[in-house]
Amino acid sequence: MKTLRLRAGKERSLLRRHPWIFESAIAKGGADAGETVRVESAEGRFLAWAAYSPHSKIRARAWSFDEAERIDAGFMAARVRASVAARAWFAIESDGQRLVHGEADGLPGLIVDRYGDTLVAQFLSAGAERWKAPLVAALLEATGATRFYERSDASGREREGLQPTTGWLAGEGIGQGSTELQIREHDWRLSLDIASGHKTGFYLDQRDSRRRFAQLAQERRFRRLLNCYCYTGGFTVAALCGLRAAGALEGASVTSIDSSLPALERARSQLELNGLSSAVAEFLDADVNASLRRLAQEGRTFDAIVLDPPKFAPTVAHAERAARAYKDINRLAFKLLEPGGVLLTFSCSGGIGADLFHKIVASAGIDAGVDGYIAERLGAAPDHPMTIEFPEGEYLKGLMVVRKADLRPTEPLTPR
Repeated sequence: MKTLRLRAGKERSLLRRHPWIFESAIAKGGADAGETVRVESAEGRFLAWAAYSPHSKIRARAWSFDEAERIDAGFMAARVRASVAARAWFAIESDGQRLVHGEADGLPGLIVDRYGDTLVAQFLSAGAERWKAPLVAALLEATGATRFYERSDASGREREGLQPTTGWLAGEGIGQGSTELQIREHDWRLSLDIASGHKTGFYLDQRDSRRRFAQLAQERRFRRLLNCYCYTGGFTVAALCGLRAAGALEGASVTSIDSSLPALERARSQLELNGLSSAVAEFLDADVNASLRRLAQEGRTFDAIVLDPPKFAPTVAHAERAARAYKDINRLAFKLLEPGGVLLTFSCSGGIGADLFHKIVASAGIDAGVDGYIAERLGAAPDHPMTIEFPEGEYLKGLMVVRKADLRPTEPLTPR
C-alpha cells in the first residue's frame, strides 16, 4: 500500500475527521489517480485511507479513518446502502431525490440523484472514477432502479485531471432510452432532461424552498410575483399552484426571467403540464440585472420576489467580487419589493458563508433604503445533507425577508 506522509501539524483536520488533504499538507508520497493510499502523520501515525488525485489541489480524499477497514467493492456497496437508507429519515415528497451527496455520505466526489426509475450520477473525483463500476452495481442493487445515466461533465472533473463524460451506463436499450423525464414534487409535476439540464438535470436542492413559496402564495394571495434566474420555472409553478389552491389565480401574474431561451421554453411547458394558464405568466429572455433596473425605471413593484442566481463564487478567492454581484441584485430587488412583500434570496456559492451572505443582504437593504424582518433561514433540502465533520456541505444559503410595513395582524405569516 502506498503511503502519504503529512507535514508536521497538518494532521489536525484529519483528526477531526475532515476528509480533504491538500497538496500543501503533504511532505512526501504519491500514487496513481484514484488509488487508495495510507495517510500518516509526520510521526508515522495512521490517519486515514484516502483516494489519491495527482492533479487536484485537494490531493487526497479520505474514504475511512478506521485502520482496520478495507477499501474494496464491499466497502463501496456498504457506503451506498447506508446512504440510500438514510434518505428514509427525510420524508421526501417527490420521486426526485438525492441519494448520495459526496463527502457528506462518505463517498467523496460522488453525486447521485434519482428521478423515478432512473439514476443519474456525477463522478467528480479520481477516487469515484476509479471505483465507478462497483459503485454503479451497488446503486442499482440498493435502489432497484433499471436505468443509470452518467453526467460527469461538471468543472470539478477537470480539476481532477479527468475528461468530461456523459451517457448511459445501465438499463434496457442503452444509448436509445429517452433522457426526457417527469417527476412529481409536492402538489405539482415537473419535466426535465437528464442529458442537457443543469447538474444532473434539475435543482432538487430547492425542493423545500419551492414548497415554502407555494405555501406563502396560498396564504398571502400574492398579486404580482417576480422569479429571477427562473431556469425551468420551478418556483413559478410552485407559486401558481399555491395561488390556485387558494382560489386566487384570477388577476395574479408571475414574471419569470432567465437568459436561457431553452430553459424558458421548458418553463412555459411546465404550466401546461400542471394545467395552468399561460395568461398568468410572463417569461422574459433577458439579463436579470438589466431587467431589474428596467422594471424599477418602469415603476413596477412586486408582492413577492425570488432571487436564485447561479454560483457567483465557486471558492473563497472569488468571494469579494461575488459579494458585489449579490449585493447589487438584492439592492435592486428591495427597491421593487412592496412594503409587506416577501423576498426569497439565495446563494449557492461555496465561497460565501451564511454569515457573509446575511451581511451582504443587509448592506443591500441599507443602500436601497429598505428594512426587513428575517422571517426564515432557508437551505438545501435535507437529502443534500451537511454533516458535523463536513460543514462545507452547506453550500446553499437562503433568507426569507419581509419588507417592513404595517402587517395586518389578521394575516400573519404562518410559521413552518
